[in-house]
Amino acid sequence: MNMIKRKTGLLAAVATLVGLTACTEWDDHYDNTVVEGSNTTLWQQVAERPELSDFAEVLTNTKVFRQHKKSPVSYADLLNGGQSLTVFAPVNGTFNKDSLIALTQTAQGDSAVEMFFVKNHLAGTLHSAADTTEKFRMLNGKYVSIQRDNLSGIPFGDNNLRSKNGIMHIVQQQVPYTFTIYEALTQKEEYAAIGNVLKKYNEDYFDENASLSSGLVDGIPVYVDSVVYEINKLMNAVGQLNDEDSTYYVTLPTTAGWQAAWETALSYYKYSADVEKADSLQHYWTSRALLDDAIFSKTIQRNMEDSVKTYRYDKEYPMYHVFHRPFDNEGIFGKAKGMNKCSNGYIYYHDEWPFTPTQTYFRKIEQEAEYTWNIPTYTTDRCNIITRYLNADSISRGGYLDIVGLKDKWEVTYKLSNTLAGNYDFNIVVLPKTVEGPNGNKRPCKFKATINYIDEDGKAKTYNCGGKAFTTNPNKVDTIMVAENFRLPVCNYDRDNEKISITITCDVNAKEATRYNREMYLDCIFLRPNDK
Repeated sequence: MNMIKRKTGLLAAVATLVGLTACTEWDDHYDNTVVEGSNTTLWQQVAERPELSDFAEVLTNTKVFRQHKKSPVSYADLLNGGQSLTVFAPVNGTFNKDSLIALTQTAQGDSAVEMFFVKNHLAGTLHSAADTTEKFRMLNGKYVSIQRDNLSGIPFGDNNLRSKNGIMHIVQQQVPYTFTIYEALTQKEEYAAIGNVLKKYNEDYFDENASLSSGLVDGIPVYVDSVVYEINKLMNAVGQLNDEDSTYYVTLPTTAGWQAAWETALSYYKYSADVEKADSLQHYWTSRALLDDAIFSKTIQRNMEDSVKTYRYDKEYPMYHVFHRPFDNEGIFGKAKGMNKCSNGYIYYHDEWPFTPTQTYFRKIEQEAEYTWNIPTYTTDRCNIITRYLNADSISRGGYLDIVGLKDKWEVTYKLSNTLAGNYDFNIVVLPKTVEGPNGNKRPCKFKATINYIDEDGKAKTYNCGGKAFTTNPNKVDTIMVAENFRLPVCNYDRDNEKISITITCDVNAKEATRYNREMYLDCIFLRPNDK
């Protein structure tokens, strides 16, 4: 799951300071390494250095958050306690002390200062400056590297200052905070509309089994180590955009372009009024429609200069999710208006959504005839259905359904899954009898088609495809359009039901039997988007 936040040493130290658990329990469970060579605490070292007075004030005013709630414990208290930390203290004049302290007066502002500034200068493990380069995480999860004289290129004024609960290095400027892609989308004004969509799906999950309990107080469990997962259903599907250990390439419009594309996609994912949580489904799948083809993970690409596959790439549908020559002038990255570099990848931004609906979510829907589990009903007393397989280029996926008419009228109905609210051309593909050999029956098939659908209120409707009979060409693979530019008023995307379907009816009486064949080799049914 993305954005995993394990509240370990820091939260347990907070728990000690606010009286939730005993100090001995904390010391027994975690390694509070004592640093030899000093009897002072990290806080005392910071407070004693005149050039760190601004940093000291910010630490005093910034409170620690526990389970997303502001605690009474300041970071000055934390650095004066028993938790082992490495501090990278920026000197006066390298950041705006007054602005930071002003922010800490509200819970939201304090949380921001904690995440983007204070935790960006603290590490939960001990790190000395040495000749070798060491890479590690700050308390906020950001990666940095330390060498003898610098932290990620920021020079030290002094280093390896040891205290009894850690090590301090004095840095000559503020450690810059680099957004992840998720943070950029949720923090930058130009992406506000996208960020609001992503944040909607954030939720906390408390893992009781992984958390360490210290027992019951008044019958209520008390935990010295609360493991909380901040999960996001949407990002779990489209890409872990807050993961510092991944590299993503994202191509998206800024707010105005996103809003226009959103309104368009929203109209395709309209559910009928009788669908439970229709608005939530519409919002989720509209979000997915715009994001599924916008996010690319570097780890699954062979050669990004040649082509890229989206994070949601489905090898069953290679015509979608793949974009060639992405960095060329007309490629999905190359034609971007600009690029933002993030800690875990890149955002290529556009004024408008860089796709069309038929390139991404408004797709051809194909129903293989041999997939009989998609047949909710057929006239069992009037026909037999037999699944057959034959490896031939002209046969879709190497299979078809042999429908053998036993009487003058038979019907077979196929449910149509994942349709959107939009205009489609409905097509039926019938194979010639010669696929089984040169002596196959040369009489054509005659049939009618009925589209079964629902309106916006969820009421069943039918369209009899012009009320006419269609005749197949017995000498070739015949694709017959039974309905052109027919609009489905609502979608059934991700819905397991039979409300949207197509019925094929063959009615050949005794007098017509010498002219038409009651047996049909049905290859597939497909709906082609018609966005004219």
